[in-house]
Amino acid sequence: MLEAFRGRRWAFILIPFLLGALDWALWHFGSRPAVPRHSRAPRTVRSPVPPGKPLRLAQAPSSAQPVQPAPAPAPAIRRALPAPSPRALKLHQIGEKLGVRPEIGLENPCVLQSGASCSRTALTPFFESLDTLASGKASTPAVISAFGNSLIAGDRIVDVVREELGGAFGDGGRGVLFVDRLAPYGPRVRAGFARGGWEARTLGELKLAELPFGLTGVYHVTTEPRASSRFQLTGEPRGTLWWLDMPRAGRLSVHVDGKELARAEPRGNGQAQALTFDLPPGARNLDVVAEGRGAVVLGVVLQHQRPGIVLDTLGVPSADANLFLRAQEDIFRAQLAERSPRLLLFILGGNEAKRLEWGRSNLAEVEEGLRTFIRRSRAASPDSACLVMGPIDAVRGGNGPNKLTQRPYLDEVIGIERQIALAEGCAFFDIFSAMGGSGSLARFVQAGFVHEDLVHPRSHGLDLLGQLLTDALLRGWVESEDPSRQATLAPALQASEETR
Repeated sequence: MLEAFRGRRWAFILIPFLLGALDWALWHFGSRPAVPRHSRAPRTVRSPVPPGKPLRLAQAPSSAQPVQPAPAPAPAIRRALPAPSPRALKLHQIGEKLGVRPEIGLENPCVLQSGASCSRTALTPFFESLDTLASGKASTPAVISAFGNSLIAGDRIVDVVREELGGAFGDGGRGVLFVDRLAPYGPRVRAGFARGGWEARTLGELKLAELPFGLTGVYHVTTEPRASSRFQLTGEPRGTLWWLDMPRAGRLSVHVDGKELARAEPRGNGQAQALTFDLPPGARNLDVVAEGRGAVVLGVVLQHQRPGIVLDTLGVPSADANLFLRAQEDIFRAQLAERSPRLLLFILGGNEAKRLEWGRSNLAEVEEGLRTFIRRSRAASPDSACLVMGPIDAVRGGNGPNKLTQRPYLDEVIGIERQIALAEGCAFFDIFSAMGGSGSLARFVQAGFVHEDLVHPRSHGLDLLGQLLTDALLRGWVESEDPSRQATLAPALQASEETR
């Protein structure tokens, strides 16, 4: 009798878990017919504003100039989707109710072809890093540099990507951090606990700030002597302080558990500097201390050397690709090269669409800004994989039955981002289609997953977007294991149009 009771008890525990795992499997591979990759819900077709010059996809190499590189070696492991986390299972259930379309995957074009198979795709460098992590052969982290606007500035979407990939391939630590939050609210995932006077400036502001920006698109300047910021340490062996050597600025120093560890000696030459320091084993707290006013910090890097995923959240409120170009190019390139990412991730488009609607920009400017920003980033990190994610659905208030109507210019921006991504040898993810296409944000609003501004998702809305991106990356990693199959997913590409 006792044994029978125990058997029934374990059945009650295991059956819900197995059903949840089956539900997750259907989320990834589903029994529904495949949906065309670019199809979207029907909506009103809008006439695009003519750009300065037509944008086109790069063409496949001609037969007169065959490309025959040696075939890429097979992955060292058999790629398989990792087991779903409890959060992923929960978000799957929420997504089913909201009508998301998880079958919408990445466009991962072949950038180097060998006969009928593909030797290299846009995401090969990142996927090879995942192989190395999964096989246990990695000795260092795989860094992702994620550029974006307010959609990721709060760190929620990319935090899901960071945690889900970290759970599957290892956690490499925090990466690039700020001395304080950009607003007096929100999480401190990527910021220290500031004390004293610090003023934050960003490249997303309407008026360009006085001092140069670097990779982060943000700097903090002290307004009071002895301002400081504290970071709790978790065993990181080294750290780096990015700072500007401004004339008449106060000296900066780094303290560990109350003792000075390193000091930035200013010369007043206006140059960006990097102060690197070793952290003693067992250290608990790191303090960045400014002795006077005018000291400028561009960022703090705290990272483990163990294998795993590190995701640098480089999100700036109100930013678009053109505003990211406000960063001083030599500082941007040096700092991005120092980070040596395996994946450049661009999450842009929402602000571009709004500025088109307001008449503050045109399609030619949007096109040129994104192309230039991608090229600048890839020039600083030429061995990185590259992925562009388009804008989410966007709505505005209305009257009558059309209380929420879709904002204009989404089609145009999605089309431009997709074409530039593929032409530049980057992958593309259409998050608009994946979240359900036209009308999807209205469903998010009805579920309470969007703020009152009807622009910024919140709570499970943000988490769901992060999960869709994570699942697309993982499915792309598994699907691209077969080079011959990959060659059928997207045509081979050559270099895009010459810089204009």
